Amino acid sequence: MNPIIIQRLSFKLYKYKVPIIPKLLSLFIRLIFNCYLSEKSNFPKDLILGYGGLSIVIHERAMIGFDCHIDQCVTIGGTSKVYGVPIIGESVYIGAGAKVLGNITIGNNVVIGANAVVLCDLPDNCVAVGVPAKVIKHGIEKSDYV
Repeated sequence: MNPIIIQRLSFKLYKYKVPIIPKLLSLFIRLIFNCYLSEKSNFPKDLILGYGGLSIVIHERAMIGFDCHIDQCVTIGGTSKVYGVPIIGESVYIGAGAKVLGNITIGNNVVIGANAVVLCDLPDNCVAVGVPAKVIKHGIEKSDYV
């Protein structure tokens, strides 16, 4: 069983204005899989959550593109001083323990290294690592790293 399947059911029920059940499904995901996936979020069908979504937190307004792979212990969310949340492009890999925070845009075909803290926009076709994350390589293909 995968938390993303339960979240999709929760989103459909939320979209059709079914009371209480979507929130209960989100709480079930939080208790069983130890991750936060809001019933208000609409994720693409090919989103992959590593290790069954263990300790993943994704803000309800965050946008995630197609063909993304998110490893365990990743946080995608806003900051207390800025209303905006991250927009993740297509074909992005986010390594274990990475944090993507603030009103930023991650380009397409990007690899974010493990434990990186991304606080600014990232261009297409790059690798970003470190705290705070810095681009160390341009012109890459995600398939070379994942």
